[in-house]
Amino acid sequence: MEPEFTDAVGRVRPARGWRCCTRAGNRPGSCRTSGAAGPGRAIGLGVSDCQGAVVQQGLVPDTRALLRACSLSSFAFDNLQAEQHLFLPYAAERHAAHVIDVQQGYAAYERVLRAQSPKFLKTTLAKERRLGRQVGDVRFVFDERDPAALRTLMAWKSAQYRRTGRRDRFAQEWITRLVGGLAGTRAPECTGTLSVLYADGRPVAAHFGLRSATVLACWFPAYDPGFAKYSPGLVLHLRMAEAAAAEGIGLLDMGAGRRVQGRAEDGRAVGVRGRGDPPGSGRRGAVAAP
Repeated sequence: MEPEFTDAVGRVRPARGWRCCTRAGNRPGSCRTSGAAGPGRAIGLGVSDCQGAVVQQGLVPDTRALLRACSLSSFAFDNLQAEQHLFLPYAAERHAAHVIDVQQGYAAYERVLRAQSPKFLKTTLAKERRLGRQVGDVRFVFDERDPAALRTLMAWKSAQYRRTGRRDRFAQEWITRLVGGLAGTRAPECTGTLSVLYADGRPVAAHFGLRSATVLACWFPAYDPGFAKYSPGLVLHLRMAEAAAAEGIGLLDMGAGRRVQGRAEDGRAVGVRGRGDPPGSGRRGAVAAP
């Protein structure tokens, strides 16, 4: 929902923009959409995990009237914020978001893991040590700036999409360019963050997402299949949680309806808990203006 994200999307999809309506000389609300007058889509639809309208506090406009004021015949979304009551009646599906909670610090999080999933934590840490012994020195970088590492991550992710029969997002040029642009974005509430796990100087797992001062939105995790026996994706998420906590970030938001185990090789969760209908909960659907 930050302007830096809208600007980044605008640079790779220049025909897109955002709608704003005014009242009595003020700007009480805007609907972050893409497209010319007519059908509208949430900015970054297909990538963004935080969508909706930005309205003046206390203002509850009529949904269809807002769309008409923004010259939109409809508004499509796929990750609507749960508090967006403006559009909730038009949501077709609801998905709970899952988070890694390190608000009390990483040590507290690890104590929870030891109590609730002792075998998982013991096994993952053992695999990390084995990776170091058998491959080489293990090193983690929370905020990697090397463009080559980002290209490696996107190549891994594309291969994973194809291998699992899913749509390859990085086959779309605008998404590749968007991620590249966001990687260089540094703002208090919108910072592109590339995290990389290295073994013997080579990347074995990586993740790219956006972070604010308190939340890291997890977007694109992937790993080198050649190192699958070491569970590098799980090791990566543990180190991300540790580094995020050290930075004052309290939540790693895994996204609507997704868990770590859905993106890791051995099918187990990394201390993930669900949120019933929180700010990150995803809803998809569309609303049309008469």
